[in-house]
Amino acid sequence: MATINNFEDLEIWQLAREICQDIHRIINYDSFSKDFGLVKQINNSSGSVMDNIAEGFEREGNKEFRQFLFIAKGSCGECRSQLIRAYDRKYIKQDEFSIIYNKLTTESVKVKNFISYLSKSSMAGNKFK
Repeated sequence: MATINNFEDLEIWQLAREICQDIHRIINYDSFSKDFGLVKQINNSSGSVMDNIAEGFEREGNKEFRQFLFIAKGSCGECRSQLIRAYDRKYIKQDEFSIIYNKLTTESVKVKNFISYLSKSSMAGNKFK
């Protein structure tokens, strides 16, 4: 695997950013925007995915990075659940729900695979050099 110097170069962070943009778009729909509690929750959980990937990467330690990736994965599941609630409340249409839901599912798998990769890696991280 090539050396990655910035979290912005990680595919999992890029997808998390895309999901955040999708969530931001749908929470501005008129009917959705009035559900303040759900808007705050889904906005926070989608942001948590990309933020935890970034924070874990910046810690420069393999073990800490994995821990933050587990948190990101959990936030991904939380966001998926909130998306289901939004769909059940008819704030979004089936096609939009499916697109974002599939992105969240893909993100969860990619994060899990990356955790697996890091778990098998002998690299401890830059702060241990």
